[in-house]
Amino acid sequence: MNKLIECVPNFSEGQDMSIIKEITNAIESVEGVNLLDVDPGAATNRTVVTFVGHPDDVIKGAFEGIKKAAEVIDMRKQKGEHPRFGATDVCPLVPISGIEMDEVVEYAKKLGERVGKELDIPVYLYEAAATKPERKNLATVRAGEYEGIEEKIKKPEWKPDFGKAELNAKTGNVAIGARNFLVAYNVNLNTTSVRRANSIAFDVREQGRVKREGNPITGKVVNDEDGNPLRIPGTLKGVKGIGWYIEEYGIAQVSMNITDITVTKVHEVFEACRDSANKRGMRVSGSEVIGLVPKSVLVDAGKYYLERQNRSTGIAESELIKIAVKSMGLDDLTPFDPQQKVIEYQLEKVNNKKLVSMNLKSFAEETASESPAPGGGSIAAYMGALGVSLGTMVANLSSHKRGWDDRWEDFSKWAEKGQLLKDDLIHLVDEDTNAFNKIMDAFKLPKGSDEDIENRKLAIENATKYAIEIPLQVMRKSYESMEVMQAMAENGLPASISDAGVGALCARSAVIGAFLNVKINLGQLSDENYRKSVMKEASELTEKAKSKEQEILDLVDSKL
Repeated sequence: MNKLIECVPNFSEGQDMSIIKEITNAIESVEGVNLLDVDPGAATNRTVVTFVGHPDDVIKGAFEGIKKAAEVIDMRKQKGEHPRFGATDVCPLVPISGIEMDEVVEYAKKLGERVGKELDIPVYLYEAAATKPERKNLATVRAGEYEGIEEKIKKPEWKPDFGKAELNAKTGNVAIGARNFLVAYNVNLNTTSVRRANSIAFDVREQGRVKREGNPITGKVVNDEDGNPLRIPGTLKGVKGIGWYIEEYGIAQVSMNITDITVTKVHEVFEACRDSANKRGMRVSGSEVIGLVPKSVLVDAGKYYLERQNRSTGIAESELIKIAVKSMGLDDLTPFDPQQKVIEYQLEKVNNKKLVSMNLKSFAEETASESPAPGGGSIAAYMGALGVSLGTMVANLSSHKRGWDDRWEDFSKWAEKGQLLKDDLIHLVDEDTNAFNKIMDAFKLPKGSDEDIENRKLAIENATKYAIEIPLQVMRKSYESMEVMQAMAENGLPASISDAGVGALCARSAVIGAFLNVKINLGQLSDENYRKSVMKEASELTEKAKSKEQEILDLVDSKL
């Protein structure tokens, strides 16, 4: 797997688009960098940029962006609602695939060293890259903001990790870090009061609020035995937040960073803010995501809101996302386009998955062309996807049948299973072509020396095994999908029972078709044990699929 990291620098300019464009042009000047998103905020006077690529390319792009920002942003003149202490305020590196956090930390250090040395900008490492425990938290590193740098930087405990321990008046400082995926999320309120927005932030954020005697706002601060203020924790783990007023929209917001979306979901944050606002006589009118989000954020939210309505969650991914957008009001302030805001969709553009993005006519024409791919393996995977899609359709229709309200959850589970299998099979449509290309690439390897010949032979063998594993997966997934069709033939909506039968026909054909691909590639292998093992499993899957198909068709015929 290729190494891939994301970089999300925040630049202290959100109003002058020509300046922002200069910075993003500098980032994009590095070959191998893919710019995914540019999200300027006029009121915060801050722009969040997102780009991905191989780590070596990303840190080159980050350096060029930091360098350009140092040239075009003057912190002596900069003002904005968001806390900041530098022209490039923060520059986190985030592991995406093929790389562990420890290695990302080393890249953060490499970038920090170059920025401090070549650009004369004080650099602090934070989060996983922090050199001291007290520097792990970005808020602590940035405390005092730009205006407090001159005094703070002279303290021995706040000596920069890289660069001189003195104020660079034009650029300020930069925090460079390595962290997991963070969601920047703002909840909109029907108030202009920052104090009231802060009260909600204190209710929900992990750090909570300072404990006071009597009046929670004006009362005397309660300290522990060491003289440190005691705190009342908020309701949500891994959430940082403050309240602010956004002049651009004329409303106050609760502005939050969700640092671990596996612990606290975005929709949980939205609901917690809504509960707090309601108790305080306010109303949440919507929310906004800053930068990009993982697809799971929206899919999980869509399922949550459907479950609250006692509706099937086994619907298409795009429909789940629509439910999430409307339920959390993500389009309250500006249009929300999932193709622009979801990181996986942006990466798909970068990776250019040709087949799955085609319409039906184009796919058929591409298959009918003189090119050897897509071939039978891709078609088998697509047949399997269509088959389980039919079974899933029956499950969703059944969950809405009048009089079956007490059965919606059971049908929803079958629909969810079908959706997962459908997604797996859709992925295998392109992966079968990728496997074919791996074999072609292996055959192109040099064969001059004895070592070259051995390396080429090994590469061909490994690529061929991969080309066998893909249709074998198609067989497994397609056979597994027949459980959905059987359940729907037995218990699903009577008016749609024929669709379950057609789904079974597709699934059986997918299994047999993929088996043909397995067999033709097995003939090229020298690994006899592997060949026997695969042939045994594939033969058994084929016989079971034929038997299951007949079982389902007999059931369908008996009810027609």
